[in-house]
Amino acid sequence: MMLGFEDLLRSLQDCVITENEAAVDVSRTLRQFLQKLSESSRSGVKRCKERCLEEAVQLLRQLSEAQLSGLENDHLTLLVRLLISTQLQMVGISTACRKVDQMLQHLAKVDHQLVFRETRECFHSVVHSDQILCFEDLQRACMFLEDSTVGREVWRESYMSMLNKVSELLPVALQQESLRDGPLCYITVKVCLQIFQLLSSEVAPLVWDEEQRAPVQKILQTLMAIILGQCCNRDTRLLAGTAMAMLINTASENGAGGAAAWSLLQVSHLEPWLLAVGVLRVQCDPAEKDGVARLAVCRGLLTCCRPHILLSSHEDAPENRLLLHGLFPLVFTLCEEKLDCHYFAFEVLNLWLKKVKECLADLWKVTRVRLLPDNCTLLQQLIHLIWTNAESPVRTEQKKVDGVSETARSAFFLLLDLYEMDCKQFCDTKRALYLTLLERIMKLPWEAKAKYHRLCALLPYLGTDKLLDQCPEISSHLLKCLSTNHLAPCGSELYKSLIQQQRRELCGGSSSHAELDLASHWARRWQSVLHEALTSEVPLLQNYSATQLLPCTFQVFPSAVDHMLASLDPYTPGHLHAWACILSSYRAVTGDSLWALQGSSTLETLQLALGSADDKVRLAALNLLCCCPKTKDTPTPQEMAIMRTFIPQNLNCDSSPFRQHFQAGVKKFLIRIRDGCLAYVRGQKGKKKGESSHSERTQDLLDQGIGFVEWLSQLPYTYLAPGHSYQRKKTALLLLSAVLETCTDTWSPDRKKGQPPANISSLISCARQRGQWDFFCRTKQLVLLSCLEDSTNEIRELAAGLLLRFFPPSFLDDLTEVLHTRTKQLLCSPRVQEAQMGALMMKILLQKSKHQCEDCRLNSREGNSKAFCMVKVLVKELEEHYLTAKADMMLAAREKPIHGALSALQRCLLETPNSVYDTLDPSLNMEVLGLLENISLLLLGVLYGDPEACASEKDAPPSFCDMGNAISSLIAQTSAGGQAEGEEFVLLSEEHSLVLTCCWVSLKEIGIFLGSLVEKILTQSKQPSKCLLTKQDLIKAAEIFKNILLKCRHWGAVEGCCIGFTKFCASLLSSSDPELRDIPAQMLKKGLQVVQCLRSTSVTRRAAGLPMLILCILSAEEASKARPLLAHSMQTLLETARTPLNDDWDQTLDLPQVCAVHILQALVRSTALGAAILQFASDVAILSLTLLSSPCWAMRNAALQLYSSLCTRMLGQRSTSEEAGPTQHAMSPAAFFFHYPALQPFLLGELRGSAQDLEGPPNEAKLHLKPSLYPILTLLAQLQPGVQDSEETLSDFLPPLLQLSASPIYSVRMMASKALVAMTPPSEYMNILINLTSQLPSPQQQCSHNRLHGQLLQIKAILERALSGNSAPSDDLFEVLSRIIASLWMVTEAQRCPLVRAVYLDVVDALRRFFCETYLSDLSSTLLRDLQTPQQSLQVGVSSFHEKAIHFLCADQQWACKIWENFSSASPDLRLTLIAWVLDGQSLRQTGLKEVIQRVLQANLREALLSGSVEYCRSYLAALVAVMVRGDTVSSQRVVLLAPLEEPVLLECLDLLLRDVEDQRGGPEFLSQAFSAASLLLSHWPQSSLKISMIQRWCGILECLWAPDVPEVLRIACAEALCVAGAPLMSHTMKEYSTLVPIMIRLINTGLYLLQDQSQEVRIKAACFASVLHHARRGQSQRNVYLMQVNQALPFLLDVLLAECWDAPGPLEVLMCHLPQSDLRSVLRQASVEGCSSLYEQDEANVFAEPSVMSVHVLPYLLQMAEKYSQSSSLARSLNSWARDNAAQVVDGLAVCKEFQPAESLTPLWLALLVDPRFHSTLCGLLTRAAFLLRLLKTSNYIQHLCDPLSVNTHLQDVCSLLTQNGVHFPSALTAAVAGELPL
Repeated sequence: MMLGFEDLLRSLQDCVITENEAAVDVSRTLRQFLQKLSESSRSGVKRCKERCLEEAVQLLRQLSEAQLSGLENDHLTLLVRLLISTQLQMVGISTACRKVDQMLQHLAKVDHQLVFRETRECFHSVVHSDQILCFEDLQRACMFLEDSTVGREVWRESYMSMLNKVSELLPVALQQESLRDGPLCYITVKVCLQIFQLLSSEVAPLVWDEEQRAPVQKILQTLMAIILGQCCNRDTRLLAGTAMAMLINTASENGAGGAAAWSLLQVSHLEPWLLAVGVLRVQCDPAEKDGVARLAVCRGLLTCCRPHILLSSHEDAPENRLLLHGLFPLVFTLCEEKLDCHYFAFEVLNLWLKKVKECLADLWKVTRVRLLPDNCTLLQQLIHLIWTNAESPVRTEQKKVDGVSETARSAFFLLLDLYEMDCKQFCDTKRALYLTLLERIMKLPWEAKAKYHRLCALLPYLGTDKLLDQCPEISSHLLKCLSTNHLAPCGSELYKSLIQQQRRELCGGSSSHAELDLASHWARRWQSVLHEALTSEVPLLQNYSATQLLPCTFQVFPSAVDHMLASLDPYTPGHLHAWACILSSYRAVTGDSLWALQGSSTLETLQLALGSADDKVRLAALNLLCCCPKTKDTPTPQEMAIMRTFIPQNLNCDSSPFRQHFQAGVKKFLIRIRDGCLAYVRGQKGKKKGESSHSERTQDLLDQGIGFVEWLSQLPYTYLAPGHSYQRKKTALLLLSAVLETCTDTWSPDRKKGQPPANISSLISCARQRGQWDFFCRTKQLVLLSCLEDSTNEIRELAAGLLLRFFPPSFLDDLTEVLHTRTKQLLCSPRVQEAQMGALMMKILLQKSKHQCEDCRLNSREGNSKAFCMVKVLVKELEEHYLTAKADMMLAAREKPIHGALSALQRCLLETPNSVYDTLDPSLNMEVLGLLENISLLLLGVLYGDPEACASEKDAPPSFCDMGNAISSLIAQTSAGGQAEGEEFVLLSEEHSLVLTCCWVSLKEIGIFLGSLVEKILTQSKQPSKCLLTKQDLIKAAEIFKNILLKCRHWGAVEGCCIGFTKFCASLLSSSDPELRDIPAQMLKKGLQVVQCLRSTSVTRRAAGLPMLILCILSAEEASKARPLLAHSMQTLLETARTPLNDDWDQTLDLPQVCAVHILQALVRSTALGAAILQFASDVAILSLTLLSSPCWAMRNAALQLYSSLCTRMLGQRSTSEEAGPTQHAMSPAAFFFHYPALQPFLLGELRGSAQDLEGPPNEAKLHLKPSLYPILTLLAQLQPGVQDSEETLSDFLPPLLQLSASPIYSVRMMASKALVAMTPPSEYMNILINLTSQLPSPQQQCSHNRLHGQLLQIKAILERALSGNSAPSDDLFEVLSRIIASLWMVTEAQRCPLVRAVYLDVVDALRRFFCETYLSDLSSTLLRDLQTPQQSLQVGVSSFHEKAIHFLCADQQWACKIWENFSSASPDLRLTLIAWVLDGQSLRQTGLKEVIQRVLQANLREALLSGSVEYCRSYLAALVAVMVRGDTVSSQRVVLLAPLEEPVLLECLDLLLRDVEDQRGGPEFLSQAFSAASLLLSHWPQSSLKISMIQRWCGILECLWAPDVPEVLRIACAEALCVAGAPLMSHTMKEYSTLVPIMIRLINTGLYLLQDQSQEVRIKAACFASVLHHARRGQSQRNVYLMQVNQALPFLLDVLLAECWDAPGPLEVLMCHLPQSDLRSVLRQASVEGCSSLYEQDEANVFAEPSVMSVHVLPYLLQMAEKYSQSSSLARSLNSWARDNAAQVVDGLAVCKEFQPAESLTPLWLALLVDPRFHSTLCGLLTRAAFLLRLLKTSNYIQHLCDPLSVNTHLQDVCSLLTQNGVHFPSALTAAVAGELPL
C-alpha cells in the first residue's frame, strides 16, 4: 500500500545525497523542490498551491536527466510516489494536477517504466477493489484520464475493468435518492463522457460491433434514464446528453452514427420509444416533460458530433438532414416554450447557428440551393426567435446579466454572417434583408436595448455613411442611451463600432493616410456630439462619455484630441471637467506626456481642476495626474509636488465614490513610483563599471520616490486619532491600505491582481538603508488599535484588516495584556456598538497574541490549541451571561447583555483561518448548541412575559404592545414597584430600551452565528461519521430558528436570523445525506401547514416571520436542480389563497388566504429566487387581480402589495422619478405577452368587461367599480411603447382602451391614455388620432364631459409619443390640426368643465409649433380674458386650468409680459399661480421677461410682506430671489436692480424682513427666504449712514444662523447671504469706510464656521463666498467665477483676514476661537471614569467639525501675526494681552504632559486616552498655543517675565517627542512649528 504524502516526504528528506560537489547541488535543489511540494500540500488556497507547484516545476527542470539518473532507484521511486500522492491530493484542481503531470513527465524521461508502474499500481487500487466506486475513486479516475499523460496509458490498459465498475455503479446511484441528484451521479456521468471522448477507439467496437457490449449497454440505459428525468439535477442531465452524443461520435462509418443520432431525436416523443445506437438497444420511457431531455440531446449532438453525422439524412426521407430538419425543429420549439431552462435553449440556438456556419459549404453541396433565401421559412423563424427574445427578463444564474437577451444578440450576429455568406455564394448583390431589417430596427423606440445591438450587427454590411444618412437621429439616441444606466453599454458599443467602421472605410486598407486628416473626418460627424456629452449637466451622460466614448475615440483617432481641446474654455461651466477627462483618457491610451499638449497652460488648467469645488472635476484631474500606460514611468518631481498638495486637501470628502476613486488614483501613482524605483535599483545592481554617468538624475528620482512614499505612509496616522471626522479617517485608512498593498512584501493568495513584484524586497531594503519605510513600528500599531474603538463599523473593520494582513504576526506582551482587559470590559457593555468593538478585538487577539491569556491558561489542558482555549473561555463567558439573565434580566441587560459574548464567539470560531474542527470538540459543540437553545428560549420568554406561553405551539407571537407590557412588567418586578399604576410614558425608559435591545440583538446574533456555524462545520467535514453535528443536533438547531422566526416579531431579530437560517438550509439541502436534506423539507411542510390553519389570534403585519421562514428554505434550494420545494410551495400557496372565504369569516383574525398572499409577496420580492419565480408569474398575477374583489380588506391590501411586487419583478425596477428615464429592462407589449401568454386573454377579458359596463344610455349612471381595472392599466402603461406588433396579436386591446375614455373615474381615464400609448403600434398612431379627433363634439352637440376629457387625454398622450421625433408633419397630422382648431370652443366659457379646458390646452401645447399665429393669438386672447375675469364661485379644476393657461401664455414672451403687467390687479390665487410658475424656473430662460417679472415683484414687495399670509409671502420671496439671482446659483452672480426701490420703501422692507428673522416669525423655510431676500436688497442699497446700522443688524443675524443646531435651511441661507451681500461689502471700493473693517472680520469669521458645517451644501455655498471674493480681488470681471474647493476656501479666507485686517483689534480673537480648548487636566480626569451612563451616546451637533485640523490651519497665521509684532502697536497690545492671560495655562498644560508620561509599556489608562477624541484635540490646541507663545517670546521683550523661553521650548519638544513615540501623531505643520520652523 502506498504511503501517505507526509510519510513519503519525510522519507525523501531523510535521504542523504552528498557524494561530490555536483551531488550537493542536486541535493540542495531537491530539498528546495520538496519544500515547495510541502508548502503546496499545507496551503488551503488554490492559488497558493498552484504558485508553489509552478515553482516546484521550475526547480525540477533545473535537474537534467543525467543528474536524476544519478539518484538511487529507491530515491527515484520515492520521488515518483511522492508526486503521484501530490497529484491525488490535488485531484479537485485540474491546473494543479497538470503541473504535477509535467514533473512526472520529466521523471518519465529518466525511467518511464517506473512512472508507468507506480501509476498503474495506484489506478488498480481503484479498479480492482471489491467495493463499489466512491466519489473519491471517481475523482481519481477522472484525474488520471484527463490530467495525467501516463494515467491515460494506464487507462487504455484497464478500460474494460473500469467500464464494468462504472456500469455497476450507475444503476445503484440512480436508484438511491441520496445519490441520484448529488455529486456522485454527476461525476459518474463525467467519467463516462471522458471515456467516450478520450478512449473513443477503444470504446467504438463495444458500440458498433456485436461482441462485448454488456457494460456499455448498461451505461447507455442509465444515461438515457438520467436524460429523461429520473435524475432531477439539470447539470447532470445536460452532461448525460453530452456523454450520449460523444458515444455516438465514436462511429467510424457515416451511416451508423447518423442513424443513432436520428434515433436519439425521438426524445421529443411523449410515448415510450426504442433507442438504437449501433448494436445497442434501449427502451426509453419519458419521466419528465420539462424540456431538459430535449435540451440535453440537442446540446450534446451540436457540441460533440462531427459534420458527417450532423449532415446525415433520414432513412425514410433522404432529403432531410439532421442539422436542418432534425435538430432545428427541436431547437425552435425549445426556444418558443417558456421553460425554466430558457437561457440554455438559446445557448443551443447559438450552437446550432455556429454548426450551420461550419457545415455551410457541405450543406450547399448536398442541397444545391440557398440556405437562407429572402422570405424563406427558416429565415423568418430565426428572425422571429431573435426579435421576440431580445427583451427577455430571464438572466443567467451564475452571473446577474441578461442571459437570453445576450444570447439572442449573439444569434443575430451569426444569422447575418450566414446570410452574407449565402448571398456571396449565390451572387445575390441586392441583399434585401439588410434594408428590411434596418427599417424595422429604426421603428424601435430609443429605449429598446436591442436596437443598438442590431445596428452594430448590421453596420459592417451597410457602411457608416449609409447608416448615418438614413438614420440621422442615431447621435441623439446615443446621448439618451448614455444618460440611462442600463442602455449606456450598448450605446457606447454602437459608437465604437461606428468609428471603427468609419476608419476602415476611410483608410480602405491603406496605412498612408495622415492622422490629422482622419481626425478631421471624425470631427465632422462626432465632435459636437462628444462636446455636448462631456459638458452636459447630466452626470450619467458625463461619466459614460468620459469612460466609454473617449478611450475608444483616441484608440481609433488619436489626433481627435486637438479638435476636442480647441473648443474648451476652462472657466466655462462643464468645460474644466471635459478638459481633464479628455487629457486623462488621451494619456492613458497613448502614453504621451502630460505636458506635451497646450504647452505651459496645461499646468495652470490642471491646478484649476485640482482645486475645483466639483468632486468629479478633481477626480478627473487626479486621474490625469496618476494614469500612465507604462507603470515604470516614474512621476516627475513636479507631479509629486502637486500630489503632496492635493492629497491633504481631499481627505474629508463626503462622497464615498470619491474616496474609492481617490484611493485607486493614488494607488496608480504609487505603483508608478514603486516600479520606476525598482527599475532603477535593478539597473544599479546590473550596472557595469564606468556606467555611472547618467545616474545622478535617476538617483534624485529614487530619493524623491522613496521620500514620497514615506511621507504618504506617515500622513494617514496624523488623521486617524479620535476626534477627526469619519470621512477623513476612512480616506486615511484607504490611503494607508494603498501604501501597504503597493510597497510591502505581502503576497495575498486571495488576490489575482495588484500583487507586489517578487523583487520588492530589494526596494524595501534600499529605503530602510535611508532610515525610511518603517511601516510597522509600535506607535503605528497603537494608532490602528485606537481605531478599533471607533464609533463606525467601517473604520473598525478597515483598521482590523490592516493589522491582521500587514502587521507582524504577534503583538508585544504589554499590548496583548491591556487589549485583553479592555476587550473584557467592552464585551459586557450594553451598547451594541461597544460590544461589537470587543468582539472584533477578541478576534484580533486570537490571531495576534503570542501566548494564551490568563483566562485561557486556567481553562486549557496540555495539547489544546490557543484557538480552542479561547473559544472555551468565551463559551464560559456566554454561560455566565446566560445564568445572570436567568437570575436577573435587568442586571444582565446592563452588565452581561449576552450579544457581546455571542458576537465574539462567532468571530473567533468563524472568521479566523483556523478550522472549526481545531477549535471545537464534540462536547464543546454540544455545550454551545445547548446554550444557544436555552438563551433563545429565555429571551423569547422575556418578550412573551410568560415562558410557558413561549413554549406553546398554539399562540401567535406577541404584538409589539404585548412585548412592551411584558418588559414593563419585568422592570416593575425588578424595581420593587416600578412606575405607578396608570402612569404612561410616550418615550421608552432607559431600562425598557436596555432589555429590548438585549433581547432582539442577542436573538439576531444567535441566528447569524448558528447558521454560519452549521455551514462551516458541514463544509469542513471530510467524513460524515466524524462530523461534529448529528442529525439530532441539526433538528435542535432547526427548532431554534423556528422559534425565533415564528415567536419574535421584532424585525431586526427576524432579519438577522434569516441570514443564518438561509445558510443553515443551504448547507443541509446540498448535503449528500437524505436525512439531512429532509430537515428543511419537513420544516417547510410544517410551515405550509401553519399557513393553512385558521389562527385564534391575529398576528397581523404580513404574517410576521412565517414568510421569511418559507422564503429562506426555498432560496436555499439549489438553482441547478428542478426546485421541487419551490414548485410544491407555490402550488400550496396558490391553492390556499384561492380558497373562498367562509361565510362567517372574522376580520379581526388573520385568515389563511391572507397569510398565503403575504408569503407569495415575500417570494416574489426575493432576489434569491430570481428568475425561478417568473414561471409562476401568470398564475400569481391572475390570483392577485382576482383577489382585489374580495370583501375582506386585509385580502385586498395583501393582493395589491403582491401585484405591485410582481410587476416590479416582471418588468424590472422602475426609476424613482419620471424624469430619470424609462423603466429599466422594459419590455414591449409583444415581448411581455410572449413571455407571459396566459395573461393576455385574462387581461383582455377584464378590460372588455370594464368597457362593457360603460355602455348604455347616455344619461344612465355608470359608476361600476372594477377593482382590477386600474392595476391592469398601470401594468400596461409601464410596457415599452413604440414597438411595432408585426403579427397584430395585440390589436384587440385597443377598442376597450378607447372605450375606457368614458370612465367616470379620473385616474382610470388618465391611466387608460398611458396604456393606449403603450399598446398602440407606431403605424396606428395617426389612425387613432384621426379617429379620436373626429369624435370631438361641436358646441351645439350634447356630450359626456367624462368621455370628452378621456378622449382629449388619449389625444394628448398619442401626440406626445408620435411627435417625439423631428420628422415633417404629414397630411394626416394637418387633418388632426384642423379638427383641433375647430374645437377652440373647448377652451372658452362655453365649455363649463375646467378639466376639459385644461387638457385641451395640453393638446394645443403639444402641437404648438404647427399652428398658425392667428389661431394662437385668438387662443391667447381668450385665455388672458378668462384669467382677468373674476370668478363668481368655486369650481373643481379651475386652479388646474389657470395653471395650464399661465404656462401656455408665459411660453410666449409677448403674452407673458401682458399678464405680468396686470399682476397687482390679479386675484390672490392667480398671483400665487404666477409665482409658482416663476419658481418652476421657466422665467429664467427668457431675459426680457425676467426683467419684467423682477420689476413687478419689486414693486409689490411691501404689499406681499404685509399680506399676512405666510405661504404667499414665502413663495413670493422665493420668486423674488430666483429672478434677482442669475440662474447659476452656485456662482451667485447678481443682476442690478432695474428700478431701485426708494430708500424709505427699501428701509421698511428690510426692516420687516430682518424683524421676521430676528423674532423667528414663521418656520425655517420662510425665515430662510426672508433672510435671502433681505441680503439681496441690502446688497443693492446705495451708500448711506443708515446702511451701516442695517449691516450691523444683518451681521448679528448671520452670527446667530451659523450655529450647528440651527436648522440646515437657515444655515444655507446664511451661506447664500454671504455670497450675495458679504462679498460686495468686502470689495476694495468699500475699504475707505473704517467702520467696515470690523464687519469684514465678522463676515470672515462666519465664513470660517460655515466652511466647517456638517452639511455639504452649506460648505459649498460658503466656499462660493470665498470664490466670489477671490474673483473680485483678482479683477477677473470678464470671466465666470471659478468655484474653489472648501479646503482651499478656508485658507483663502484666513489669508484675507491676515492681509486686510491684521492690525485691527479682532483677528487674533477670530483665530483663537477656532482653536480647541487646552484644559488637559479635565480631560484626564474624565478619562479615568469608566463605564457608560446610557444605552445610546449623544452625537455632537456638528460631527464634521475637526478642531485638531483647524489648529493646523490657524497656526501659520498665528505665527505670522507674531512675526508682525513690531509693525503695529495695536497688534502688539493684543498679543501681549493674550500672552498675559494664557501663558500660565499653557505652561501648566505642558507640565501636565510632562507629569503624565506614558510608561514604557502600554497601560489601560493610556489606551483610554488614545481612544478619547477630546484628548487629541486638546493636545493640538495646547501645542498650537504653546508654539504661538514660544514665537511671541522670541519677538516680544515685554512678556519675557511670564515664562522662560528656553524652558518652554525644551518642554514643548520633549512632550511632542514623547507623545509621538506612544501613539499620538501630530500634523507636520505642528511638528515643524515645535521644531522652530515657520509653516507656510
